[in-house]
Amino acid sequence: MKKVVIAFLFAASFIACKDEKKIPDVSNIKVDLPVNRFEKDFFSLNINDLSASLDTLYRKDPAFFQDYLSMVMAYEQTDTAIKYIPLFIKDSLYSTVYKESQTKFASLDKTVNEIKRGLQLTKHYFPSYNTPKGIVTFIGPIDGVATGITSDNRFAIGLQGYLGKDHPAYQTAYIRSVYPEYKSRKFSPEYIPVNCMMSVVDEIYPAQFAGKPLIEQMVEAGKRLYILQQLLPETNDTLITGYTKAQLDAAYANETNIWGYLVTSNLLYNTDPVTLRDYMNEAPFTLPFGQGSPPFVGQFIGWQIVKKWIIKTNKSLEELLKTPAKQVFEEAKYKPTS
Repeated sequence: MKKVVIAFLFAASFIACKDEKKIPDVSNIKVDLPVNRFEKDFFSLNINDLSASLDTLYRKDPAFFQDYLSMVMAYEQTDTAIKYIPLFIKDSLYSTVYKESQTKFASLDKTVNEIKRGLQLTKHYFPSYNTPKGIVTFIGPIDGVATGITSDNRFAIGLQGYLGKDHPAYQTAYIRSVYPEYKSRKFSPEYIPVNCMMSVVDEIYPAQFAGKPLIEQMVEAGKRLYILQQLLPETNDTLITGYTKAQLDAAYANETNIWGYLVTSNLLYNTDPVTLRDYMNEAPFTLPFGQGSPPFVGQFIGWQIVKKWIIKTNKSLEELLKTPAKQVFEEAKYKPTS
């Protein structure tokens, strides 16, 4: 069975499948999303009078100033910050990254509008959710996290993580060990709205995988991916899934074979973490299916199950999240056909 699946994945990787997307009208939902370009003020600090300059920066944005020093830069003490900030600003790598980011992201209008649209849809589907109230951009360590939600509920976007997959900053031996190619190929501007809205999904419906059998983990991952797709309905599914086009085409083309392998190998109710990680982790490919196969196939199959369940039940997103994964699977009656 395994050899058949692998061979078919390579042979049919050009086949594509697209879902029809019904997008609700959310034009009447007001979302304010002011942007603070923190990196501009940070790299303009007067290092000859740093204490006073830092005080000015602090007063402009106290909440993010604290988050930036402690969480982004990992400075435990003010004295540590005063010692190392000038080194960071003058470092040839980061001074170059800053300058290039100001060219690449001279305007964030398109990105902000995509995120605003995602938040309008979030309020449509989840009215009680307290949506982020702004955006703050920054430059941090290349090996650090590029996107998150701040302590005062704003999107924090590290522009150092979106300079384009081929940027020299991502090609050093160290960074490639931290972020191999299957991760760094997503370090492009078009992933900013996706990662921001995934942060929203993380708050609305955190991952709930621990201790569950494979089929329930797949549905849980599928729920999260389905929500993200609804919040960014005009975004290409390659960005939503993180797949290349060839990987997404291959996943759809071989959906029946993938499912058949999971069933006949008695994997659906397997709870062994070592076994399940081959199907539920981000990776260059799915190990049992070989190189060239789409990675994280558990998420893909779970996504298809959730879509089938939504079609059959016509339930809302809030109802989807309240429905146990086992029940979703049973009610979907998922059985892909060639």
